[in-house]
Amino acid sequence: MKLYYSPGACSLSPHIALREAGIAFEPVLASTKSHKLQDGTDYYGINPLGYVPMLELDDGTRLREGPAIVQYIADLAPTKNLAPAAGTLSRYRLQEWLTFIGTEIHKTYSPFFNPAMPDEAKAVFKSKLQSRYEWLDRELAGKQYLMGEHFTVADGYLFTVTNWAKPVGIDLSPYPNVQAWHARVGARPNVQEALKAEGLSK
Repeated sequence: MKLYYSPGACSLSPHIALREAGIAFEPVLASTKSHKLQDGTDYYGINPLGYVPMLELDDGTRLREGPAIVQYIADLAPTKNLAPAAGTLSRYRLQEWLTFIGTEIHKTYSPFFNPAMPDEAKAVFKSKLQSRYEWLDRELAGKQYLMGEHFTVADGYLFTVTNWAKPVGIDLSPYPNVQAWHARVGARPNVQEALKAEGLSK
């Protein structure tokens, strides 16, 4: 199994999931700037959309889109409790979280990485992110993780995109529950290993 990734990008989410699941995989660096692999291979030939993550199974089948990939990984290791069982209401709650993170958090960060985006527009997206984190802070009150007491792939995804807050100037200090949750996820050994493997921590 191969995971095409770029350090610190949203591919960190399935990277964390794979380590939490205890699944062996080959990380393949795919630059989001040059769109080439380290051996010079054109990444567009692997993923025509050009972005990460991409999970390639041993039979050559390829899966795109982080929320789909992390659920696939979770289902490969059901005893790890990274996702509730398929067909249960809890599983739909997980999908609810993954959709919220993808559409309301992840995509709201995207404009900050576009050098052509004017500052006025960035201010609008910053305000939206602040309102979403304010809501998240209330949702996390009294919880260890998004779904309650157990870490799930939704936590790995939200952790990944929330790591972008500091680099783009989003202050998380008004959201103590978010900060405590972020520190809790970041302290997990498998999360630490993923960060270290991507060169994001010592």
